[in-house]
Amino acid sequence: RISPYASVYSAAMWIVNNTRIEIVQGDITKEHVDAIVNAANSRLAGGGGVDGAIHPAGGPAIMAECRMLGGCETGDAKITTGGNLPAKHAIHAVGPIYHGGAKGEAEFLASCYRRSLEIAVQNKLKSVAFAAISCGIYGYPIPEAACIALSTVKTFVESHPQIELVRFVLFSDDVLQTFRHTAEEVF
Repeated sequence: RISPYASVYSAAMWIVNNTRIEIVQGDITKEHVDAIVNAANSRLAGGGGVDGAIHPAGGPAIMAECRMLGGCETGDAKITTGGNLPAKHAIHAVGPIYHGGAKGEAEFLASCYRRSLEIAVQNKLKSVAFAAISCGIYGYPIPEAACIALSTVKTFVESHPQIELVRFVLFSDDVLQTFRHTAEEVF
């Protein structure tokens, strides 16, 4: 069952197999969900963009756990505490650097979203907030990334009803509008 409608918070929202999927503009570090997904680097060492916002907001507990994880491969994800964030956990997903699309970037990006949701299910988490993985300094074209992200999430929640909420929290208006437009086609 898929139905689109808008919430009172100007979030674009769809229901897929009892999972609410929302697209909002905002700051992912302020999300009150079970887990936020960090667009991390393979060393899990902090960096720029979303990663550079999550580590300072979450405090030293996140970095302490990241150091014990031994890094993370592109297309994979690992979970830590949320530290001082409103979210209980941070899932660190390593997206691909975009090199024109011929080096498996789409598969790696889809894997980031899928692995993050698998980790959420394994940890009995009900709500997850994503940023636009690989769309910043990693250079992934936003229209393609939006299609991959939304299609992957849709496919996953169709067979995993235990996830109650997936929220895409997008910082800039252009990324927000692209995700909303793409969602109209995907959902």
